[in-house]
Amino acid sequence: MKESAAGRSLFGVEGERRSVSGAIAIQAALERGDPLRLILVDGERGESSCRDLIEPARAAGVPVQTVGARHFERLCPVGSTDSVVALLGPAPEGDPIEVLEREGAAWLLTGLLYPGNAGFAIRTAEVSGAAAVFLDTSFDHRKRREAVRAAMRADRFLPVRWETTDTVLSAARQAGRRIIGIEDVGTKPLWGIDLTGPVLFVVGGESDGIPEATLERCDSVARIPMGGFIRSYNLQAAVAMAAGERMRQMEAADASDEEAR
Repeated sequence: MKESAAGRSLFGVEGERRSVSGAIAIQAALERGDPLRLILVDGERGESSCRDLIEPARAAGVPVQTVGARHFERLCPVGSTDSVVALLGPAPEGDPIEVLEREGAAWLLTGLLYPGNAGFAIRTAEVSGAAAVFLDTSFDHRKRREAVRAAMRADRFLPVRWETTDTVLSAARQAGRRIIGIEDVGTKPLWGIDLTGPVLFVVGGESDGIPEATLERCDSVARIPMGGFIRSYNLQAAVAMAAGERMRQMEAADASDEEAR
């Protein structure tokens, strides 16, 4: 974490998205032309402190949103007492190859049947610092909106794109990503595969899993061991375990690099 007298910056797990808190720090970021994506205000105590930010933010094309205290607390840097925070980082727009060239894991959710499951998986991916989430589903417009709502509007913070599986896999190859499927036919557990670096995780639908043709295009297929009678985890649980294991491996790699230095 980096700190300054003007405010605090919190870098994301993958080192790309970050936030700047405090009116003074945000004003300075606007003046520098930093890539602010969104300014969030604590609706209970922050509206007066951000009045001077509204016009410069609008002129720079940065939206300002007022949110509830609980929502604001989740997005503000740990330990901060500020009542306004700005999010920085690449915009959610961009073609699949450009998005997949960004830092962080990416996810492809293919064949999902339930918008709620999709939403929880998107939220989990964002919390773990993902670069993007791609969905290949038969959801109509209403179900897509339902999925985004279940994700707590995580699409404000990372690209959530509706693309075909072939488009995403081809773009991942061009972007230099390894493709890792998560399926019960995998030969190694999650923790037996290197999940660090630029990867695209593939997760299949609730009923049929990952199609065979897609599995054949994966570099590795990881399985999550199961010890009960029900032979599958809920989809978002599988996503959470894979995301958590990636974060564990990355922290271990960073610690090893520190020791080597």
